[in-house]
Order: sequence, then structure tokens, then C-alpha cells
Amino acid sequence: MRSLSRYILPALRPPTRPSFPNPRLFSTYRSPAMPRTAETASFKFNHTMLRVKDPKVSLKFYTEILGMDLVAKNEFESFTLYFLAFDNGTPTTAENRFGREGILELTHNHGTESDPAFQGYASGNSDPGRGFGHIAITVDDVEAACARFEQLGVRFQKKLTDGKMKHIAFILDPDGYWIEVLPNNLKV
Repeated sequence: MRSLSRYILPALRPPTRPSFPNPRLFSTYRSPAMPRTAETASFKFNHTMLRVKDPKVSLKFYTEILGMDLVAKNEFESFTLYFLAFDNGTPTTAENRFGREGILELTHNHGTESDPAFQGYASGNSDPGRGFGHIAITVDDVEAACARFEQLGVRFQKKLTDGKMKHIAFILDPDGYWIEVLPNNLKV
């Protein structure tokens, strides 16, 4: 009877989750697939929002430097929302904007652009306000994209030559938010 316990008891134990690999390395680890329930089957990651000091400066950066399209603008009494996306083939419209993924919402609270006492927003990568880290874009050729960013005077948080991870870079938007630049075909 004792010899059977070594086969039966492990089968009765709940499965253990494998530990994550070294967090400093990219990994292809995926948690065990859980079937999406009927309640969550239609869920999508639609957008993320960043507060910006000066919408003219930020919109120029995101449209001219990164190549995003301004797909919507909603003006309110004390703030304006700007929605940007990479419209690769299918235009984003009022009808489909909330049904797609990958939208960036820039929120401008009126008056910050001309307030000399305004200190800016926390980027999330320093104290106080540590928490939010970055957004990311993928490109065909990271080296060419970074060379273009340098020519255009974009500030870098991490160049390709910095650190151990030579295949990624981090640029900074006008408000100091980090944008990770990755290759489209990153092998992990």
C-alpha cells in the first residue's frame, strides 16, 4: 500500500505553477492556457491614456516622429482627449474606435501648456509617482528607427549601445514618458 502512495498522492496535489525564469531575460513562458469564458470572450485591450502638458508638441511627436494617426478628438470644457493609432489599412472611425486594439489616448488638461508653475506629470519611472513603466512600439529595423530618432532630436532613455540588451531602445516623448522600441520579429 505504501508503494502506491508515491503515485497517487502526487496526482491528487493541485498543479504547481512553474517559477518564472530569470526576470532579466526575455522568456517564452506562458501561463497554462485558460479557456476564455463566454463573459470575457469579447474583451480587448483598447487603449491606454497619458496626460500631456502641451498637445501641440505631443501630437507633433506622436504623428510626425512615430507616424501615428490622430483618429479622434473630443473637446470638453476643461480638458481635451486625443486618440491616436497606427491605422494600418483599416481607418479608425467613431463606429469602430472602441472595437479595436492599440489606441493611445492623450489627455490635455487645459492651461498646463502655458502655466509656468506646472511641474509636468510623473512618467512612472522615478519617485514620486513610480509605477507606470512604458508603452512600446515595434518596427521593422530598430537600428534604422533609432538613427531616424537621433536625426530628429528625440531624447533617448536607452540607446541600442547601452546595457546588455542591444536589440531594444527606449525613447522619451515630450512629457518624459518612456517608449520602448522593439523589432517586429523579436526572437525570445
